[in-house]
Amino acid sequence: MTPSRRIAVLLTLLVAFGPVCTDLYLASLPDMARDLATTTPMVQMTLSAFVGGFAVMQLVYGPLSDRFGRRPLILGGIVIYVAASLYCVVAPSIEALIVGRFFQAVGACCGPVLGRAVVRDLFAREQAAKVMSYMASAMALAPLVAPTIGGWFHTAFGWRSNFVLLALFGVALLVLVWRMLAETNAHKDSQALDLGRMAENYRQLLTHRLFLGYVLTMTAAFGGLFSFISASSFVLIDVMGMAPHNFGLAFAFASGGYLIGGFAGAKLTHRFGIERMVLAGTIGCTLAGFVLAALVWSGLARPGGLEGIAMIMGSVMAFFASCALVLPNATAGAIAPFPRMAGGASSAMGFIQMGGGASAGWLVGALYDGSARPLAAMMAMMGLVSLLVYLRVVRPATRP
Repeated sequence: MTPSRRIAVLLTLLVAFGPVCTDLYLASLPDMARDLATTTPMVQMTLSAFVGGFAVMQLVYGPLSDRFGRRPLILGGIVIYVAASLYCVVAPSIEALIVGRFFQAVGACCGPVLGRAVVRDLFAREQAAKVMSYMASAMALAPLVAPTIGGWFHTAFGWRSNFVLLALFGVALLVLVWRMLAETNAHKDSQALDLGRMAENYRQLLTHRLFLGYVLTMTAAFGGLFSFISASSFVLIDVMGMAPHNFGLAFAFASGGYLIGGFAGAKLTHRFGIERMVLAGTIGCTLAGFVLAALVWSGLARPGGLEGIAMIMGSVMAFFASCALVLPNATAGAIAPFPRMAGGASSAMGFIQMGGGASAGWLVGALYDGSARPLAAMMAMMGLVSLLVYLRVVRPATRP
């Protein structure tokens, strides 16, 4: 394996922090609610707190890495993540678990935000989009495998064993980063932590039409994706009657869609360009979301049978595949204009994306009525918003 491929694999593991931390314990959420004597919305807060912590820390890691470099921030973040994972193992209440999940995100956030910055450090715009598409495809292996493994460990050892696995994953990644990742930031900015400079940098980002358009497009698509992640165990296990140890198989089906979309994006981006790939993805998200809503609201996807589960998961798989076209290409398109503040651009993008995802996941939990209707409606709405933002904001800015 060439050095560049080894680095790509390591960056994929770093970026996979997010999906691994959210997907591994999804099958445990209903039993966690019963074991901790709490409600469905409170258990879903363990997801929203994690994503909220991710969103906040995006704004911290980027400027710090622009000033001090990527490597020391990644190592420090992993140490925090491992400590927080061990705290979650022994958390005595849902409130304590929510706090542990927040600090788990504080550490884990270093992976995605700085992994994207490292890609920008090493690769040009179109090549970066290709690398990110391959990373997105490989990342899809995490949700393919994690819920299944989590379901098995939950059945055998209880839900707390999942957090032991997360801690071990962090330790292994710490060793790999220490041995394999050199510093990639060749343009350290001594002014990156100056408050006035930071404010000016973020002003430049948030008033740049192309950056903002791409970020809002991907945020809407991610909001639909995270809505499913947040509500999937309750919809599939409690509503549709699926056994917890089979939940991972259904989730793997959806993640397979992301894997297919990611590989397709990696192969086709060079031929068709970033803009067309994002347009195709947003159209796909919209169609998949409205098909899901029609199946659920019409009663065709009925609880209690394999047919209803297959209808829901087929639509979700199509939504995930479309997201895999949107997210890596929109990421590359958003960061490309800012080579000297790639960390700050990645931070602002991640903050908006994760904040939007956490809000969508919280809203689905708050509206949960014992059916799949709130989830279906949210995914349809988020797909439509992503398409409209692209057509009204991004497309005019990319035309000569």
